[in-house]
Amino acid sequence: MEPARELRAHAGTPYLRYAAGKAGGASVSLLAVLLTSFFLFRLIPGDPVKFMTGGRPVSSAQLAAYRREFGLDLPLWQQFTDYCGKALTGDLGTSYQFRAPVIDKITEALPNTLLLTGTAFVLYTVLGIVLGTRSAWRHGRLGDRLNTGVALTLYSIPSFWLGLLLIIVFAVGMGPVPGVFPTGGMESGGKEGFAYAVDVAHHLVLPVITLVAVEYGQTLLVTRSALLDEMGSDYLTTARAKGLRDDLVRRRHAVPNALLPTVTLVFVNLGRTVAGVILVETVFSWPGLGGLFYQALSVPDLPLVQGLFFVFASAVILMNTLADLIYPLLDPRVGR
Repeated sequence: MEPARELRAHAGTPYLRYAAGKAGGASVSLLAVLLTSFFLFRLIPGDPVKFMTGGRPVSSAQLAAYRREFGLDLPLWQQFTDYCGKALTGDLGTSYQFRAPVIDKITEALPNTLLLTGTAFVLYTVLGIVLGTRSAWRHGRLGDRLNTGVALTLYSIPSFWLGLLLIIVFAVGMGPVPGVFPTGGMESGGKEGFAYAVDVAHHLVLPVITLVAVEYGQTLLVTRSALLDEMGSDYLTTARAKGLRDDLVRRRHAVPNALLPTVTLVFVNLGRTVAGVILVETVFSWPGLGGLFYQALSVPDLPLVQGLFFVFASAVILMNTLADLIYPLLDPRVGR
C-alpha cells in the first residue's frame, strides 16, 4: 500500500507544479489589470468634478471641496496606492454620479447581464458545437459549405449594426414585417409573476438573437477544424474496422477528442459572459454591466469605470485559468 501511495503522490506532483504556475500567472495578470485600470481611464477627457456639479456655476472653493471629498486632490501615486489597497479588500470606491459604492452598482446590474449573455452563451455554444460537428463530418458537401459561409458572414458583422438592423425590422417594423418586439429595455413595467417573466423573455428575444448570431460562428469553426484534424487518425480507422456504425464512431471517439480546443474557447466565452457585451447592451438599453460601463465612460465616473474594468478582466482571467487547469485532466500530456 505504501509504494502505491508514493506513486500516486509522485504522479500528482507535475500537475501541482503546473497549477501553481498558472495561479501565479493569473495573480500577475490581476496586478497588471489594477495598474492598467487606474492609469488608462485617466486619459479620458472630461472633468468628473464638473459633472458632479450638474452644470451649475460653482466657486473654486466648492470644486476644491469636491476634489477633496473623493481624494482627487491627492498626488497620483497616492491615489493609486489607495485604490490598489482598497481593491484588494473588495472596496472599489464610490461612484461619482450615483454617490453609492461601486460594488453595490455592480451587484445590482450583474444578474441582468448574466440573464442576457448567459442565455445567449448556452444557445450559441450548443449551436456552434452541433453545427460544427455536422459540418466536419460532411466536409465538402453543400451543408458544410452553407454552414461555414453563414457562420463566417455573421461572425464578421458588427454586433451593434446587427442589433440596430433587428430593431428596425422586428421592433419598429418595415414593409410587410410588423414591429412585434420591444425596441429596448428589460421590462415594460406594471407586471408581476408569470406575466413579468413573459415580458422579460419578450425583451430578451432580439438581444439574444444578436449575440447568438455573431458568436456561434467562432465555436462552429473551432469545432469543425478540430474534428477535421481528428478524422484522419488511426484510431477512427480501427473503430470502423471493428464494425462500429459511423455515428457511433463520431460520438464516442472523434467528437470527445476534437472538443478539447473547444473547451478552452467555452471557458473564454464564459468569462466574457460576466463582462457582458457592451455594445449590444447599449443598443438595446439593457440595464446590465455593459450599459453601466458605457454610462460611466460618458461622465467619466472613474471609480465605476475602474471597478467594472477590473471585474470584466478578472472574470476573463479566472475563466482562462480554470480552462488551463481543466485541460490537463482531459489531455494528460498538457500538464507534463
